[in-house]
Amino acid sequence: MNGTIRAGNLFGIPFYIAQSWFLVLAFVSWSYASNLAAQFPGLNGFLPLLLGLVAALLLFASVLAHELGHSFVALKQGIGVKSITLFLFGGLASLEKESKTPAGAFWVAIAGPLVSLAIFGIVTAITATIPLSGPLAAILGTLAYVNLALALFNLIPGLPLDGGNILKALVWKITGNPYKGVVFASRVGQFIGWLAIASGLIPLLLFGSFANIWNLLIGSFLLQNAGRAAQSATVQEKFQGLTAADAVTANSPQVAANLSLREFADESIINGNNWRKYLVTDEQGILVGAIAIEDLSKVPSSRWQEMQVKDLMQPIDITTVVSSERSLLEAVMQLEQQQKSALPVIKENGVLVGILEKATILHILQQKTQLNPV
Repeated sequence: MNGTIRAGNLFGIPFYIAQSWFLVLAFVSWSYASNLAAQFPGLNGFLPLLLGLVAALLLFASVLAHELGHSFVALKQGIGVKSITLFLFGGLASLEKESKTPAGAFWVAIAGPLVSLAIFGIVTAITATIPLSGPLAAILGTLAYVNLALALFNLIPGLPLDGGNILKALVWKITGNPYKGVVFASRVGQFIGWLAIASGLIPLLLFGSFANIWNLLIGSFLLQNAGRAAQSATVQEKFQGLTAADAVTANSPQVAANLSLREFADESIINGNNWRKYLVTDEQGILVGAIAIEDLSKVPSSRWQEMQVKDLMQPIDITTVVSSERSLLEAVMQLEQQQKSALPVIKENGVLVGILEKATILHILQQKTQLNPV
């Protein structure tokens, strides 16, 4: 992942740390160490800095627990978690797909804030029942406050925050359309982002005050990511109801396995086809392999008549094949995950339907955009 460092696995989930996180860790550690040193003059040497580092790590552990809350609920619903990443503005659990129901989406979204509220409650109960004082009490008090703030901030009803995902689930439940939920919550997120930017920019321009500069950064983050979510939902809605078979390229490149190499060369080259690679099918039309034009150079042309396509074809990796009944959106996600420009599409019995290309998908998207402008 760009700009991140893999720190290992958490419960089988890949865990990454953004490079910018280390700067934030150093700043939070130093800032809190300064506060502790001022609050408790008896702390000497490196002890304030050490305690500041411990406090900072506890705060980031709280963010991590928040993301694990989302992840565990998603895993319980059968949704894979691709990774958890800590970065400048907090954390992110990257899920493989959306929940199947608005109720499922609601519980995934609210799980993180519930974990933060639980930590706040536990730490508050500890400090209320056990007589603590000094730096330890201060650190626990900060830990409780940060988890409460983390929960409340994330409950703001605008994407990409958890509150936005909760709002999305509610709109989805009311309208029956998940994409309308995303677009509505994204618009709310953009509105909140503009408010945050204004609250940071106005004091800066009028009074030269940097007191709310953090609001400016958060607002920019909300505005950018909410806009992306709305665009993504708009694209996904246009793909709704379409399957991989609906986007198969016309006259897809395919050739019979029992065709001689000479016949293959004549049909593919002499007829002026521009395909550089062909899918190979048997007598029943079942996909059995693939052959590239450049493979012909491996055999002397004098032997092309006696050899068949099946003698030169390469086997197909079954993981790179798409079912014709699979939704077009899932097929697009497979293309992106496997970093492919095209994938074969087959029926359940293995019969080849054709090839799915990014270019054809983009053409379909353009047509739908023209017919149904946003």
